[in-house]
Amino acid sequence: MPSTIREAGAGDWPRIWPIVQDVVTEQQTFPYDPAMTESEARQQWLVPAPARVAVAVDGDRVLGTANRYPNRPGPGSHVASGSLMVARDARGSGVGRAFEVDLVGWARRTGFAAIQFNAVVETNAPAIRLYESLGFVTLGVAPEAFRHPVEGRVGLRIMWLEL
Repeated sequence: MPSTIREAGAGDWPRIWPIVQDVVTEQQTFPYDPAMTESEARQQWLVPAPARVAVAVDGDRVLGTANRYPNRPGPGSHVASGSLMVARDARGSGVGRAFEVDLVGWARRTGFAAIQFNAVVETNAPAIRLYESLGFVTLGVAPEAFRHPVEGRVGLRIMWLEL
């Protein structure tokens, strides 16, 4: 378990980028272009306030990163969303759970009515188990919406937590 989840600072990007690059090029859990450049990744991941970008750290080591934001602007801004990525060697150690507990607390404190994940890869069983353990339900599945490098076309779940 990470010792701290904190706001990401400008100096954290060099330790965040290798995690993002690894997760994206794995092509197993995120529908991001594996050819994205570091500049494109930085622009997409480091969402501006009032959104929040966090890191999980153990001392000076970044174990993972997450962002939180309104799922949609305007009439959809009362629903939160977010993404998380965990370093390969920190997976299974509670980093993801710590991020999701942090997300739920942030969403409640800032007045969101619910949290929606728009694209949870159906073969990402650890993430689905985690989200369900926190009370998320699957609203539906877009069949064959994700091209998995091993499993072929698999579904993307839309998951929801009423706050």
